[in-house]
Amino acid sequence: MERYNFKIIEDKWQKYWESQKTFSTKVEEDKKKFYCLEMFPYPSGKIHMGHVRNYTIGDVLARYKTLQGYNVLHPMGWDSFGMPAENAARQNKLDPKTWTEKNISVMRSQLKKLGLSIDWDKEISTCSPDYYKHQQEFFLKLYDKGLVYRKESYVNWDPIDNTVLANEQVIDGKGWRSGAIVERKKLNQWFFKITKFSKELLESLETLKDWPNKVKVMQKNWIGKSYGCEIKFKIESKKDINEIECYTTRPDTLFGMSFLALSVDHPVAKFYEDDPEFMKFKKECSKTGTTEESIAAADKLGFKTNLLAINPLDENMKVPVYFANFVLMDYGLGAVFGCPAHDQRDLDFAKKYNLKVTPVVRPEKDKEFLINDKAYTESGYLFNSKFLDNLKVPDESIEKTINYLEENNIGQKKTNYRLKDWGISRQRYWGCPIPIVYDENNNPIKIPKEKLPVQLPKIKQLNNVGNPLDEISEWKNILIDGKKYTRETDTLDTFVDSSWYFLRFCSPHNLNYGFDAKEIKYWMPVDQYIGGVEHAILHLLYSRFFMHALSYQNDSFNIKEPFSGLFTQGMVCHETYKDKNNNWVSPDELITKDGKKYLKDSEELVKVGPSESMSKSKKNTIDPEKIIKDYGADSVRLFILSDSPPEKDVQWSDEGIKSSYKFLQKLWVLNKKIIDEIEANHSSNSNNDLDKLTNKFIKEITHNIENFSYNKIIANLHETYSALNKIILSKIEKIKLIENYKKILIAISPVIPHFSNECMEILDIKEKLLWPKVDEKFLEEDNIKFIIQFNGKTRKIIELKKDTNEETLIKKIKEDKKLNEYLGNNKILKKIFIPNKLINIII
Repeated sequence: MERYNFKIIEDKWQKYWESQKTFSTKVEEDKKKFYCLEMFPYPSGKIHMGHVRNYTIGDVLARYKTLQGYNVLHPMGWDSFGMPAENAARQNKLDPKTWTEKNISVMRSQLKKLGLSIDWDKEISTCSPDYYKHQQEFFLKLYDKGLVYRKESYVNWDPIDNTVLANEQVIDGKGWRSGAIVERKKLNQWFFKITKFSKELLESLETLKDWPNKVKVMQKNWIGKSYGCEIKFKIESKKDINEIECYTTRPDTLFGMSFLALSVDHPVAKFYEDDPEFMKFKKECSKTGTTEESIAAADKLGFKTNLLAINPLDENMKVPVYFANFVLMDYGLGAVFGCPAHDQRDLDFAKKYNLKVTPVVRPEKDKEFLINDKAYTESGYLFNSKFLDNLKVPDESIEKTINYLEENNIGQKKTNYRLKDWGISRQRYWGCPIPIVYDENNNPIKIPKEKLPVQLPKIKQLNNVGNPLDEISEWKNILIDGKKYTRETDTLDTFVDSSWYFLRFCSPHNLNYGFDAKEIKYWMPVDQYIGGVEHAILHLLYSRFFMHALSYQNDSFNIKEPFSGLFTQGMVCHETYKDKNNNWVSPDELITKDGKKYLKDSEELVKVGPSESMSKSKKNTIDPEKIIKDYGADSVRLFILSDSPPEKDVQWSDEGIKSSYKFLQKLWVLNKKIIDEIEANHSSNSNNDLDKLTNKFIKEITHNIENFSYNKIIANLHETYSALNKIILSKIEKIKLIENYKKILIAISPVIPHFSNECMEILDIKEKLLWPKVDEKFLEEDNIKFIIQFNGKTRKIIELKKDTNEETLIKKIKEDKKLNEYLGNNKILKKIFIPNKLINIII
């Protein structure tokens, strides 16, 4: 029997879908809409298996909703600015634009081979002036609202990429792309005032009912609402320093205070700028970075001043004041009091500098309690705290301490947020130009709207270190209305580009503005966003901020949340391999013998490591294009959905993709058998097994698509394949067979669209396809399982015809040897009979 020639069939249907523009959309007010969006891809040069999984999950949903009659928006674009393009351009001595556009062309071609139901007419690219023109206009609008500002501040500096990083882009003290240890550097920077919306961003999370709880928790923690108190500490000093304020969430531990720690950027630091030892210490702090994570991982360092801080609860308690590398100026007030007994960081610092450790919280009242190497951070009762002794921690202690501080004008109740304003300046060429110029006094001036977009100057190749825009004087110097100005040479963080692209997809060809109000009203918010959990804070938080910022002081735009539904898919993983020199080895370099892996060239035995997320650095990647070429797109789609639930990591295996390919061949053989049965034109019979199978299959597929149980869909398909092979032997009449098989083919089309479309063309199905409805009458069981109870205890479950009456059921119980033993000669006092469910006999 002929094999399923996927190469010819898939090429045929890809061309057909593109020529028919089947998935193009427009606003139809009378039609229900569904906006499906996957992660915004960076055009790195080739798609990877993460792309395949992400876009296949979205495509199944988009095709399903289309068949349900929804007007579906399923677009694609490119997050095409960024450092990788700039670095690649330097290495290859060319310009980033050429490199990026070539990569987009390749990746677009690869994605089309997957058979994705994407509306390519709505394709956008963030490096296009048609896109970033509108971004520059948004920037100026936010500037007018006071949501964009410029200030000199310490920033996270990536010494490899030579650019600033936002706190969210520093992972474990290292740059998120380069992996370099981040440093502190003082620069004039542009910021988005995201902190203005801290409260709204936190509270609005509660409205996102279709977001995973783990993502909402991550965002809550990042926004970091804390309830505490600002406290005034009197200072004993020979300098002009009378008072230092600090913010704390634990004012109830003040009696355990043994030092006051300041940021090296605190205003008090100006009194020590002539001290060479302090300036040396400050320089050392610059190597730590500015994020809480990098500071937490660094050694705790301090510089002791000649100041003493007086405990506001007991003026006889005086403690030294230090500058410390673990205190951030932009959290609270740049000062914290140290209570070593109940904070591990403070304890480590106190031990290093031989400071007093006084415990003030103990687990139980009236029991001796000491602190050794571990701080006590749990609940308990205050002691060593004079008039606060025996208060329950934290239920009573914090509130009562704050009340005392407020009554005595020493402190004030305060709510604080961990979230910092978003630094958006980047010192690089390949990014969206900031539409600002500076006059002769360095005052920022907005570029007039009619002069937008501010386009990047064309360059043949990148070969200098740092930002090339600083060196291009003919671009940098500009005349506006005959007056000389200097352009801003920083460009915007690429996360700005991806903070509003979902709006642009609604109106990608609108030249006048970033979006059309009517289309936004119809399409937004996005009904289903699908992306990796790694974007839980960065992309998703910034997108939420952008919507709040656009809605602020705007009567014509009031959409606060961009994504109604969120699904975070797992990674695609593969075994890792190393040679005898501990170098990573790619799967393509290996052969398998006797279950072991060897290098192809030398036949040297290779060490097999754990399965990890596919990455170029570990060389454990699989080229999707080669897999598609060898096995076909539908085989890839089958495998990528079948291995595990989509929210879990999927383990790649050669055996898995081969199995999916073989199953597709089996489905093709089954299709030929069904066609032969249709052509046989059997006479009608009363067998309803096929109707039952079809309706059960449709019901299960529908449920599993709606609930993202995609691996179960593949299991449903395997079960139905086996059942169909048996059922078609019962000589089903032509009309019934065609009708049922058509429904099954429609139901599997979101998963394997090329195969399904080919089979439907063979059947000459030309009417508009709609998702098949379930006929519940075929799901009703002929037999019912009755629960048999005696005195409320279940003794047996027996299967009888549906609607069996009580009299017949009692007769069957008496005929059953085991059940009749329970009856014996006992008198039946009462019978509780629930039709088609149970009988309870009281004896």
